[in-house]
Amino acid sequence: MATRQYTEEFKKDAVRYWKEHPELGIAKCAKNLGVGKSTLSTWGTAFDSNEGTIPTRGRGNYESDEAKEIARLRRELRDTQDALDILKKAISILGK
Repeated sequence: MATRQYTEEFKKDAVRYWKEHPELGIAKCAKNLGVGKSTLSTWGTAFDSNEGTIPTRGRGNYESDEAKEIARLRRELRDTQDALDILKKAISILGK
């Protein structure tokens, strides 16, 4: 099952919604937003401890263009190494 990625803006809006509607409670707010109760709680904690910002991670959230390029090159190196391992196994099987 794929993990869903949420933008920082969505997370902030979700926490604000939860704080503006205390009568609903966290469970009902999370259900209304389509997120898990623990997820909303985690976002709320991050919001409070980071002065109104919620750090995001995952695809596309790189600190700089260099970090994005490094991640791309690492993926490319991993894929190339996997292909090399497969070729080595094929050679050893066919060589017998």
